[in-house]
Amino acid sequence: MHKSDKILNPTLWHGRGTRSNRVGRFETEIREGFDDGWDQQGDLDALATQVIIEPAKSIISRNDSPDISFEQSINPYRGCEHGCVYCYARPTHCYLGHSAGLDFETKLYAKTNAAEVLERELSAPRYEPKVIALGAVTDPYQPIERSYKITRSILEVLERTQHPVGIVTKSALIVRDIDILERMAAKNLVKVAISITTLDRTVARKMEPRAATPQRRLDAITRLAQSSIPVTVMVAPIVPALNDSEIEKILETAAAAGAQSAGYVLLRLPLELKELFREWLATEFPDRADKVINILRSMHGGKDYVSTFGLRQRGSGPYAEQIGQRFHLAIRRLGIDNRGTYRLRTDLFKRPTRRDGQMSLL
Repeated sequence: MHKSDKILNPTLWHGRGTRSNRVGRFETEIREGFDDGWDQQGDLDALATQVIIEPAKSIISRNDSPDISFEQSINPYRGCEHGCVYCYARPTHCYLGHSAGLDFETKLYAKTNAAEVLERELSAPRYEPKVIALGAVTDPYQPIERSYKITRSILEVLERTQHPVGIVTKSALIVRDIDILERMAAKNLVKVAISITTLDRTVARKMEPRAATPQRRLDAITRLAQSSIPVTVMVAPIVPALNDSEIEKILETAAAAGAQSAGYVLLRLPLELKELFREWLATEFPDRADKVINILRSMHGGKDYVSTFGLRQRGSGPYAEQIGQRFHLAIRRLGIDNRGTYRLRTDLFKRPTRRDGQMSLL
């Protein structure tokens, strides 16, 4: 597909999140398509979802960020077909030579050997069990998981080794794996966070074109809670002048559905995402586009985004403080906790037998 900073014809991005295939920061040239009179459908074909098999050499990623609640994570896929226009992970696709725009939601990478590699890494003598976050970058239950089942295969390894895991998703597909999650929850080995951006189905379709509807996510919360699986609702991201008026209603509805804790994150616009989000605002909410950006900048010291730990997810200034106060007042009134109150067990971990046949001494 051509890489261009130009907003494409609406027939091309119908059903997708972003409006262009904006060139990434590592690209050295811009290529633009043009109408040569032959009425070819190449661009339409290029926007179909493509899955590229990517054998993983390693699978557990580690971080030491002070404002992230986990040190280890696994991402079964690169790119995400949900197409959420606000996704902070979009710029990661540029490392692969792709655009953070339409490429991110159409050119997907599947790590089909993830479970095998995970078992090998868990069997390492020096491995120390710590909670693994599943889907910290892209959604582990995005649509292609239905056929590839990589996330389920990872959960099977984690259950077998009694390893703790935290899952973040906005997909109702997670209920498929309730059989595994329920058994792990009984041993305090799993917690789940469901992200709900808005309760307005029309707005959700614009922001998250291929994600589960708000009602299906609420239904998933109920199913998980009924199976005694700890579930958190994430009001994320909060976009000023677009969905911030729904904070209390989302929390109330999710608590009624069974959510036991809650968290929130403000909209983040790193790198290429700044212009992609502006393009989307101009086409979907032109009447309030300037207001959204102006308020957002007021929460980041006049900038679109500040990457400073502690501020990047919460912002600063009066508007950001007001959002925080509203959130905390709401969860206090509803009797639900901040996320992260569930302490998963690591002492049950059973190191798997190494592939070379060497057994553990203990």
